[in-house]
Amino acid sequence: MTGTTVVFIHGTGVREPRFTALAESVRASLDAERSGLRFVPFYWGDTHGATLGAGGACLPPSSGHARTLASGDGDDIAAWGVLYDDPDAELALAAAAAPPKAERPPGAARPEQAVRARLGELAAQGDAAAAELGPGLAESATALAAHPLLAPAAAALSPEDLAVLLARALTARVVAAALDADAPLIPDGDTRDAVAASLSETLGAPPAGSGRTLRGRLLRIATGAAARAALRRRRALTEAAHPAAGDILRYLSRGEPLRAELRALIGELPGPVVLIGHSLGGIIALDTLVSAPLPQVRLLVTAGSQGPFLYESGSLPSLTHPQPLPPHVPDWLNLYDPRDLLAYLGAGLFPGRVTDVSVDSRQPFPASHSAYWTNPAVYRHIVGRLP
Repeated sequence: MTGTTVVFIHGTGVREPRFTALAESVRASLDAERSGLRFVPFYWGDTHGATLGAGGACLPPSSGHARTLASGDGDDIAAWGVLYDDPDAELALAAAAAPPKAERPPGAARPEQAVRARLGELAAQGDAAAAELGPGLAESATALAAHPLLAPAAAALSPEDLAVLLARALTARVVAAALDADAPLIPDGDTRDAVAASLSETLGAPPAGSGRTLRGRLLRIATGAAARAALRRRRALTEAAHPAAGDILRYLSRGEPLRAELRALIGELPGPVVLIGHSLGGIIALDTLVSAPLPQVRLLVTAGSQGPFLYESGSLPSLTHPQPLPPHVPDWLNLYDPRDLLAYLGAGLFPGRVTDVSVDSRQPFPASHSAYWTNPAVYRHIVGRLP
């Protein structure tokens, strides 16, 4: 009796010699769970993967303009990026530098009292003072006025510097909310800076150009070196990342030759055959099985697959939602890590045709997307379903 043949299809960005090392690891792990399997690696990276045909002519220069971007303006842009992730970051840094509490004379005003009142007045005016950024200014001003870090930050900074810092925090909160809401329009840096400058004056800072110096230096100290290093590495980062994104784009636009090659390979194999695809490899396997009957294939296994997402979003080449999965497609085992942001579920889209199984690598994303093949649970689930 002919043994089961396992065809392993790799995902995006994989090239030699890494594919051979990956395939050998998968082969050994499957053999450890069940001996006698015939293992066939399907390597498509060199033939059908993306390449930069002009040698990278589209890539930004690695010097010149990049040095300009890595100047102080680049540092400030990096600081805004940190603030969009955590609008209270500068406030927390300032509060951490607050001096020990000291006794105040009876009746003396607290350092934050004046700016707290200005924040309240700003909130009462609504969102008009930052209309160019979108809604949310009034809500943000109310939240900052009651913020527990306002008092220690006020003790650590001059009133002018505190006003600048709070203006940046307000601006960052509004922009971050727009980003979270996937707003189609995000203000450019000049508009953002103009709003922040206007808010600074409203909160008690002198006009721009009159000696104001804070300008986010608390965060610029922490982010400046990283911003310059990232820009210096931009070409290298693009070259390292382009196969992954390029592979997906190339497959979605010109995937039929790849599917035809896989069909030809399967046609030469004795049954029963199992297809195992990781990431884009799972999409390739699914598309190939949907496109034409391959009766010797008895099981489809996908890990970290975007196939269900492409189907539901109308982007899967072979099948359009809400068309059902054709009857000739075999049983489908879909393995996903809950921490893998590139893994999607199929059972809700194809009831009774897909089994979704969670496997936890205990790795954060993106490591979780590549940790399937070192997770023993993955192989146990696969071998438990093999014909």
